[in-house]
Amino acid sequence: MTQKNLSIGVDIGGTHITCAAVEMPEGRLLEKTLSRESYDHHATAEVILHAWAAALNQTIAKMDEKRLSGIGFAIPGPFDYRNGVSKMQHKFLNLYNIHIPLALNPLLATERDLPMRFLNDATSFAVGEAWIGEGRGFQKVVVITLGTGFGSAFIENGVPVVERADVPKEGCLWHLPYRDGIADNYFSTGWFVREYQKTSGQTVSGVKELMDKAGSDDTAKGLFAQFGRNLAECLAAPLQTFGAEILIIGGNISHALPLFGVFFQENLKKAGVSTAVAASRLQEHAALAGSARLLDDGFWEKVSAHLPHI
Repeated sequence: MTQKNLSIGVDIGGTHITCAAVEMPEGRLLEKTLSRESYDHHATAEVILHAWAAALNQTIAKMDEKRLSGIGFAIPGPFDYRNGVSKMQHKFLNLYNIHIPLALNPLLATERDLPMRFLNDATSFAVGEAWIGEGRGFQKVVVITLGTGFGSAFIENGVPVVERADVPKEGCLWHLPYRDGIADNYFSTGWFVREYQKTSGQTVSGVKELMDKAGSDDTAKGLFAQFGRNLAECLAAPLQTFGAEILIIGGNISHALPLFGVFFQENLKKAGVSTAVAASRLQEHAALAGSARLLDDGFWEKVSAHLPHI
């Protein structure tokens, strides 16, 4: 009997799907199986599902399908993760209330219905980092993703912590009150764009453009310093309360860590926080690994108990 020791990890974004086979239990991502398809999240359910199936079928074609145990999805919420039903209305509106396994399985190049399991995208990213990334070997890991939004997860012994006195509700930081609003307003791309325009009167497309300017533009350079100080102010208490051993930073803004990291770590230290800080090296591969791990039945049993709250 063929050992089913491969699972497919899937990262669902607003404009593209990425997937790859992962060898279990090592968590080794098989690069040759990577595939990617683009789409518009405003498209019909049929168009989106066919794009997802196209990417998955490319991955399946590059592996031994008999070894495949199932598919894990890193997907944003709101989503009924336990049952595989989309509840999103801000994006993927045409998938609302659709049972994804039921709709997607008939489109796949396999004779059997594959098990499909689902987890929040930021949480999947954190699971992957704690499993095979910068968090490997640590018990208490906090992961944040900085990009168009502010994602986060608190991991203990590889498993997300979502309902405990030492973590914010559902492991989320984006909604916490911060200064004149909530954390998401200050720790995402929008903050950089707004602040640069307010200070300089000029518009920029995003953080990458500001990174390019930082060598010769004092305004851009100053924004990264302010961002680092703000981030330390926001994270000091949650990191200390949880007893985090390491903080891993992912997402597009993590590439700017050389510009804001020193200010961030200096201010964490001033607040009495000794948590180690590292940038994700896995980046998108972390979400693929984390979602693939959902097909490990022992791990799934631990995670699924908390799914209504993730």
